[in-house]
Amino acid sequence: MKAMKILASAMLLAASSLAFAQDGITRTESLRHDYGNTGTEAIQVRVDIAPGVQFPRHSHPGVEIAYVLEGTMEYQFDGQAPVTLKKGDSLYIPAGTIHSAKNVSSAPAAELATYLVEKGKPALVLAH
Repeated sequence: MKAMKILASAMLLAASSLAFAQDGITRTESLRHDYGNTGTEAIQVRVDIAPGVQFPRHSHPGVEIAYVLEGTMEYQFDGQAPVTLKKGDSLYIPAGTIHSAKNVSSAPAAELATYLVEKGKPALVLAH
């Protein structure tokens, strides 16, 4: 039974990294866990972005906390001035907020994104 749980977890991680594909962007889910008895789950994803690449406009059905692991990232929220974060900086993004992120450095950038979302909902929804 333990082997089945390990295999199921590995398959979930592999599938989640394929949920979004764009040249220059890699999303690797490292954790998905129930957040108490709230019907919510915590999801943690490492997002690697090549120099000059922009992640398209999107939102999340729950909150996101972004922590820049390396490089310099520019976050653009609809109707607001861009926010630039460097390695070690964090950003709180409220549920449903449409935004994009761009690696504005000349080297690869990475963020650790932590989401708190309703269980069964996708962590990422592309904007139209």
